[in-house]
Amino acid sequence: MYQDILEVINAAEGMNFEDASIMLENCIDRDRSFIETLRQIGTIPEFLAHDSTAEKLFSKASDAVLARAFREIGLKSTVLKERGDSADVLAESPIHGYTLVADAKAFRMSRTAKNQKDFKVVALSGWRRDSEYAVLCSPYFQYPSKSSQIYSQAISHNVCLLSWEHLIFLIENGIKETATVSFSPLWAFCDTYSHEVLCSDMKKCFIPKFNTTLLELFGLNDALFAKQLKKQVVAIAERGGQEKRFWQEEIKKIECYSREEAIKELIKTKKIYEKIAQIDAYIKGLQV
Repeated sequence: MYQDILEVINAAEGMNFEDASIMLENCIDRDRSFIETLRQIGTIPEFLAHDSTAEKLFSKASDAVLARAFREIGLKSTVLKERGDSADVLAESPIHGYTLVADAKAFRMSRTAKNQKDFKVVALSGWRRDSEYAVLCSPYFQYPSKSSQIYSQAISHNVCLLSWEHLIFLIENGIKETATVSFSPLWAFCDTYSHEVLCSDMKKCFIPKFNTTLLELFGLNDALFAKQLKKQVVAIAERGGQEKRFWQEEIKKIECYSREEAIKELIKTKKIYEKIAQIDAYIKGLQV
């Protein structure tokens, strides 16, 4: 269950990061309510401190969830152990022989406008190495709805913009790769689309066209996908209520602070002591 992932992350405080990552992968491999985990994994919980070890473990959990999702649709897939300048996941088609690298994305609901740096489309393309395809998996509703540089980047570098919701749809409908049906047209969507789109339209959102390609490939109708998206909207709204309650409780705690506690918390939030230490370290390292 998704809640089990959070419990593992909480229990991993002080543990070696690699050991905690293995615990998370094992937890996800045993997950019997995997679809529910897929519905939740695209949203980083607000209670996880920004840039903390716990947040990094949540990111690692999203990698493991993506790898399992690929396995659920018939691919071989593993989480890559490399850290930095590398994709998160490697997947291979046991039937058609291609390989792909993938990057899993999750965002906070409280996060304001995102830009192309948040999606790392160009970097992901460079991480494919010998693989034929590169796939970015992000929450469906976090992709820009009108226009963005990420679309032109995806087209130029042939990076597939997939979503957790697409994977939910495929798994719920029992779609797996077969000898007669390959997922290649999905992973290569941007390469195909690059021959159709006008230069002036390259920044426009192409997700609806990608949806059509997916549905036609497997003979499914758009009403079915629309129904699934509506269900996801309900799940996101419920999750939003939880995240709001967290911050509402934080407001209550802050309102009870004494003057001294408020000052300490402000100093901590601004990381002032860390900044002073960094200046000292910089000065100490100067050499003539």
